Amino acid sequence: MLPEPYRLRRRSDFSDTVRRGRRQGRRDLVVHVLERDQSEFLVSVDGPRFGFVVSKAVGPAVIRHRVARRLRHICVGLVDALPSNTDIVVRALPGAATAESRDLDKQVRSGLARLGILESPGAPGDRRTHA
Repeated sequence: MLPEPYRLRRRSDFSDTVRRGRRQGRRDLVVHVLERDQSEFLVSVDGPRFGFVVSKAVGPAVIRHRVARRLRHICVGLVDALPSNTDIVVRALPGAATAESRDLDKQVRSGLARLGILESPGAPGDRRTHA
C-alpha cells in the first residue's frame, strides 16, 4: 500500500502534473512528471507523490482496480529512488488490463528514466553483450 504522504489527492495536483509536467508514453501507460516548487505548499511534503488515472477504457471496475493496485505496488518500490520534489501521474492505457506486472514495472521505470528522474532500468545481468 502506498502511504498517504506519497499520494496525489487534489484534482488540481493531478491537472497541474498532466498539463504542466513532462510526459513519456509507453505501450500500456503514460508517465507524467512535474517537479514542484516547495514554496507552493503550506506544509512540507517529504517525498515524491504519485497519482493514478485508470479510465473505463481499461475495462470494468474489477480490472481497473486491479491495474491501479498493481501500479501502486510498483510505485512503493520507487519512493526512495526518486527526487522528493516530484509529482508523478501514471495514466493506464487499455493494454494495461492484460499486461503482466513485470511489464508494467519495466514501463514505469523506463518512462521515469527517459524523463531523467530515475537511473536507467535493468540490472547489470540484463545488459546485452555483443559476441
